Amino acid sequence: MVPSGKHKIGIIAGGGELPRRIIAACQKNGQDFHVIAFKDQTDKQTTENITDKCNWLRLGAIGGAIDILKKQNCKELVMGGKINRPGFTSLLPDLRTAKFFLKTGAMAMGDDGLLSTIVKTLEEDEGFRIIGVHNVLPELLAPDGVLGNVSPNEAEMKDIKTAVHAALDLGRKDLGQGAVVSGGNIIALEEKDGTDAMLARVAELGISGGVLVKVVKPGQERRVDLPTIGIETVEGVVKANLSGIGIESGGAIIVDRELVVEAANSLGIFIIGLNISEFDAGFDA
Repeated sequence: MVPSGKHKIGIIAGGGELPRRIIAACQKNGQDFHVIAFKDQTDKQTTENITDKCNWLRLGAIGGAIDILKKQNCKELVMGGKINRPGFTSLLPDLRTAKFFLKTGAMAMGDDGLLSTIVKTLEEDEGFRIIGVHNVLPELLAPDGVLGNVSPNEAEMKDIKTAVHAALDLGRKDLGQGAVVSGGNIIALEEKDGTDAMLARVAELGISGGVLVKVVKPGQERRVDLPTIGIETVEGVVKANLSGIGIESGGAIIVDRELVVEAANSLGIFIIGLNISEFDAGFDA
């Protein structure tokens, strides 16, 4: 599924570099767009040069966002970037958002359950078509195999296998997408605060060697919230004294791939795209 090009694309922008990449791709391809940015979530620099093509809203003002996107004639929506999930009291939902929570019980859901419910509501109730970041930027999807000059050794491949199984088990419970394994032991699992925070916790343990693996949650809505790595991930892996990163090929996003691979090469860590079907065969969740 690719953008139609006939209507504006609505960009739901979270934090980080990814929304800026989506905007740049639209500008390069002559695709009109309108951005919904969220206070305390979206980076200010994301909209610095597009003030006429964006609106800043509270995270709870989903009803207002929908009205704006419809007024802007956005038929397709793409969601990109980090959203730190707040509690209900800090969300300050508008009337439409509050009704959504009450109707669906969304606040009690895991991240994927919540996102899947949001996608379904936007498509079935509001008439939008949701497209994935990889539909706008297909080159961001991780390829299969070793990406740089450094390859994992036999022991590291064993850690990767253990980490894949741990991450898939975590994903089946809709709890996260990543795991860290060192010497065959599960050192850390991704929590609600994300990969960077997990790596920071690992760095405090003083371990030597190990791997970070990020995979798509089994059954996940793949148009939103694909596992993502960038320069910050490489830096976090090095600070945690890990040996490398494994990511699901065709399912994970690498922001600024050339820079990420160059950084990994210079810092002596590996990045490898993993065909998850080869690791998941016969795994009993």
